[in-house]
Amino acid sequence: MHVTSVVALLIVSAAPPRTFRIDYFHTGDATEERFSLDRLVLEPLPWPGNPAKPIDDTNLGKYFFEVHDRETHRVIYSRGFSSIYGEWETTPEAKDVHRTFHESIRFPAPDAPLQVVIKKRDAKDNSFKERWSLIVNPGDMFVDSSSPPSPGPVIALQNKGSPSTKLDLLILGDGYRAAERPKCEKDARRLMAVLFSRSPFKERRDDFNLWGLCPASEESGISRPSTGIHHRSPVGATYDAFGSERYILTFDNRAFRDIASWAPYDAVEILANGKTYGGGGIFNLYSTVASDTLWAPYIFVHELGHHLAGLADEYFTSPSAYESPTGRPEPWEPNVTGLHDAKSPKWRSLLSPGIPIPTPWHEEDFQSFEAGIQKRRKQIRAERRPESEMDALFLEEKAEETKLLSSEKYAGKLGAFEGANYESKGYFRPQTDCVMFSRDDVPFCAVCQDAIRRVIDLYAGSGQTKH
Repeated sequence: MHVTSVVALLIVSAAPPRTFRIDYFHTGDATEERFSLDRLVLEPLPWPGNPAKPIDDTNLGKYFFEVHDRETHRVIYSRGFSSIYGEWETTPEAKDVHRTFHESIRFPAPDAPLQVVIKKRDAKDNSFKERWSLIVNPGDMFVDSSSPPSPGPVIALQNKGSPSTKLDLLILGDGYRAAERPKCEKDARRLMAVLFSRSPFKERRDDFNLWGLCPASEESGISRPSTGIHHRSPVGATYDAFGSERYILTFDNRAFRDIASWAPYDAVEILANGKTYGGGGIFNLYSTVASDTLWAPYIFVHELGHHLAGLADEYFTSPSAYESPTGRPEPWEPNVTGLHDAKSPKWRSLLSPGIPIPTPWHEEDFQSFEAGIQKRRKQIRAERRPESEMDALFLEEKAEETKLLSSEKYAGKLGAFEGANYESKGYFRPQTDCVMFSRDDVPFCAVCQDAIRRVIDLYAGSGQTKH
């Protein structure tokens, strides 16, 4: 399906407005931050969002933006989000240097002046507090209405109807040469099949449109700085984000946004043409996956959990690029808790009857096994041994983890199991095992599934919640 066909699909009985984008710079360090305007953009396509659901009531994200009508002061659009800056400010580097990251927010193009307010969660009570405000005049002569270069045809991987009533997921290839475009589409379709084999996605398949874009890259593959590989791929995806060898992000937000603007999207999966284990996911920004690793199916759904529903990592034995938080503040993510509320987790309505809180499990045995795995993993990477050796290690880990976790007294029950959010103590997860905890053949737990459904409901349908 070409762009003209996508536009035709978007123009339904009442034509939606164009998509308006604010590009800005986010600058600071571990103690202070600033925002500054880069440009105002009218994207090529109409707004793909659901006009019946302009206000975000999910309470997700480290940040939150509101669009206010200037005349009535009414909030006419809002969304929670997280950002690369929001992650970077928790790394050791942020204590020593300032850095600047490019970011964007998108909303239906206005026909009158409005005010945009960006808020950030307070670390103490999780409330959102204003950090930046900007007056936007859609008639300003500096609003850029030009179209960026086309990345090629839009592929309709799954078209279930108007984007205005569907959650539109864009699978955006990176590091694929023009001759590899068929591979890009094949990889995208393979991962689409994986997505709809998992609950709750398989039950909600009709609520999704999936689109594909495969911009041509001059070289095959993406950057991997730790091995001296640097590519100028169209989207700019790279391994080694924040010094983590498995973490794939793009820091070229302008290129990413300009390319993605040629397809309708509420969420984006960056499909990196690579064989080395890697991926990433940031809430309401994008998620990433290396296409050719043995673990791509797992990475894809795990990282999409971060991006789509703001799910936290539940594991705590793998190395992390982030500093441990001072104290144990209650996370905003729906699937981890500090249990500060009289030992009553935020998912108390889903708890298995009669289960003790906190819920006992053999954490020491698990940690002892994982310590050996992580030591061998680090050695494989340090010696730059074949990826097949890493795959073999992960398969060994998976077999033993499955045995350990499935034999727990409360396996399969919803409780509060200590060890989550990169910390062995003080944070709790809902279940012994889950897609957000391990690479085992397990589903998203009930808490994670509930969170995913809530986000699908925000974008799909006419307003009725479907469970």
